[in-house]
Amino acid sequence: MRRFVVLVAAVLIGFASYAADFSATAMGGYKGGLGFRVAGSVSRFAQNFPLGFELAVTYSTLDPGNPEMARRVFINEATNGTPEKSGSVWDLAFNFLIPVRVLGLHDAHMYIGVHKSFFDGSFKYIGGNEWFDVTSDPWGMGAGLRANFPMGNNVSLTMCGGLDYYPNATLTGHDTSYGPDGEMVNQKEDFSYNDADTAINQPKIQGVMMVGLTLGL
Repeated sequence: MRRFVVLVAAVLIGFASYAADFSATAMGGYKGGLGFRVAGSVSRFAQNFPLGFELAVTYSTLDPGNPEMARRVFINEATNGTPEKSGSVWDLAFNFLIPVRVLGLHDAHMYIGVHKSFFDGSFKYIGGNEWFDVTSDPWGMGAGLRANFPMGNNVSLTMCGGLDYYPNATLTGHDTSYGPDGEMVNQKEDFSYNDADTAINQPKIQGVMMVGLTLGL
């Protein structure tokens, strides 16, 4: 995860020093749950080249799944303790930006790109002496529409909406893992990948609705 963040930062710095039109964006809203995004984009860095590029990092929270079923699938059949749960996702995206004219918008882009997601669902059983995380890191894709509305010199209100898709990925928790290809490590009872996937709400199809500010540099 840290290497990806360093790579994104390095590329953004390179864009900032070279690009003809560079901007930085900070947004908040919904992405499977409450989410926050920072992004850098570059366009018009080559004459008559129509595409722009965006690198974005998003952090969001979400419901990680069913704690009772997660405990059975990944640890044991114990039922003691009061369950608590929390879930989060770091998402790194590289998007192509395609200028479009829709709904009378003068500064709008359709975006489509590749995503790398890092999901972490945490389950605690207070009084039951159990605490474990379930993780997955799927590759995915996202697409949507992003529009800027000028507010002043080099500052715009930015709104975006879209949809992200992530294929099934291996779920790992405690000393157990379930793969979508049927490969399992330390399988509990006769549980399958479908059971693990039902218990855990890893990213699959996520709607995106965010609003924020863009600063032109």
